[in-house]
Amino acid sequence: MQDASAIGELSSGQASALARIAATQGPSSTSALAGAERVRPQSMAETVASLEKQGLIRREPDPSDGRRQLIFLTPEGQAYAQGARASRREWLAQTLAEHLTESELAVVNEAITLLERVVES
Repeated sequence: MQDASAIGELSSGQASALARIAATQGPSSTSALAGAERVRPQSMAETVASLEKQGLIRREPDPSDGRRQLIFLTPEGQAYAQGARASRREWLAQTLAEHLTESELAVVNEAITLLERVVES
């Protein structure tokens, strides 16, 4: 597994785990993250430890299960996740604008509206 030595150099697994933690909008656990990311719990434990070392997440004991730790984003982790999301959106918008016509972009925007409606229902 690739280890990142500084914030901004996250491995793809670390970035994916951080994005998933941000998307849950609440605490998570190593086992829940491992299941969602389809990796071994031991691998996710390494990823979580690295994210914690970088100050992007913090862990606290689960008050209902002393064996388990809950994972929360730190303010730095939240900022990193938001910046990464904004970068992805910017890249996608630029790529679509470079490769699609105005009418094709309108179709894509309509499809996005429909998909958002499905997701929200």
